[in-house]
Amino acid sequence: MRDLETIEAAITAAETATSCSAPCTRTGAQGTVNRIIDVFPTNQQEQIRTQLSTSIIGILSQGLCHESRAARRRLRNARGHAAIANLIRENKTFRIKLAIQTGAKLGMHCSTTTVPVYRDGIVTKEEALIKSYSPDDLGNRISRSERGLADEEDTSRGAAG
Repeated sequence: MRDLETIEAAITAAETATSCSAPCTRTGAQGTVNRIIDVFPTNQQEQIRTQLSTSIIGILSQGLCHESRAARRRLRNARGHAAIANLIRENKTFRIKLAIQTGAKLGMHCSTTTVPVYRDGIVTKEEALIKSYSPDDLGNRISRSERGLADEEDTSRGAAG
């Protein structure tokens, strides 16, 4: 989604219950939502936030790694997760990462807390830390996992993907 017309068409399609999938070159759910909103003129951004909050079902962000697989960040079912919809509508997208972390039981996950990406050999520890939004947090979780002390959210998700 590179221009206003394409983004408008995607939002219109999503609002009419048409399945719509579109690539956007941003990292993470927060960056993607902000990119979509920022393309619109300032006087339309509040309306677009409302439209997105009711029509986005999910965002899948992939970070390319040196290995053959990609680490993924996933925001799924925003429509079913009122907190995400409210954050988009209220222009508080900076809180999306935390909402993803707390939405693990709904299938959301973020590479900052996804130890299985490393544990399952999808990426090396170094690569996981480089790609992480919160390398200190991820490093601590990996260390706990290596000592057999994985957090519930790390074990409840299984492998990323």
